Amino acid sequence: MKVAIVTGAASGIGLACAERLARDGCAVVLADLNEQAGREHAARLKGNFVKSDLSTRQGCKQLVEQTLRLHGTVHILVNNAGYQHVSPIEEFPEEQWERMIALMLTAPFLLTRYCWPAMKRQKWGRVINIGSIHALVASPFKAGYVSAKHGLVGLTRTAALEGGEYGITVNAICPAYVRTPLVDSQIADQAKANRLSPEEVIEKVMLAPAAVKRLIEPAEVADFAAYLCSEAAGVITGSALAMDLGWTAR
Repeated sequence: MKVAIVTGAASGIGLACAERLARDGCAVVLADLNEQAGREHAARLKGNFVKSDLSTRQGCKQLVEQTLRLHGTVHILVNNAGYQHVSPIEEFPEEQWERMIALMLTAPFLLTRYCWPAMKRQKWGRVINIGSIHALVASPFKAGYVSAKHGLVGLTRTAALEGGEYGITVNAICPAYVRTPLVDSQIADQAKANRLSPEEVIEKVMLAPAAVKRLIEPAEVADFAAYLCSEAAGVITGSALAMDLGWTAR
């Protein structure tokens, strides 16, 4: 049985990944700050929940250490935890920058580092970094998010080069807008700020650059992640894989 850690697993993409990996037979460790939802989902999936503040080094270390105590090893790491903050650079709060980089770039590095020895010993590992279309292109007013996601692609490529000889693959999935609570809150905020209906925000703002005019479902990202964790995807590594509705085809 493969052991998988999924961060930000109490909702959205993280929860969908945990559900899919559990369905595929993995023992899943769900990590999140939302203890109530995390424990409920872990019980439903017959997995484990670890309350984790991944913006701290200690929180990252404790998550991996607890997983190793529970299961003895780890095969799959899905780095998904993150959040958005929207501000012009001149108004972007310094503490938000620091927390976003800590949670969305430093934490994936630390978690990968702490899982690496177990993956090397068993000569098999899968690291899936949930990036974003904003790991490939930029948008205004998202300096922290865009910088962290661009950095995540660099980490992905470097780790892939180091892990290849040990059977460890490392990839980033870069989706456009996914129907998650995070995106729902952005829709509401933009509707209020721009005096648009939620439907107009989706059509005229979020999906304007896309060829396929719909939001991505979390389960679709999870299906892609599950494929990258399979033996069939063993030759795919170091890739920033666009799942972007045709956004970057222009």
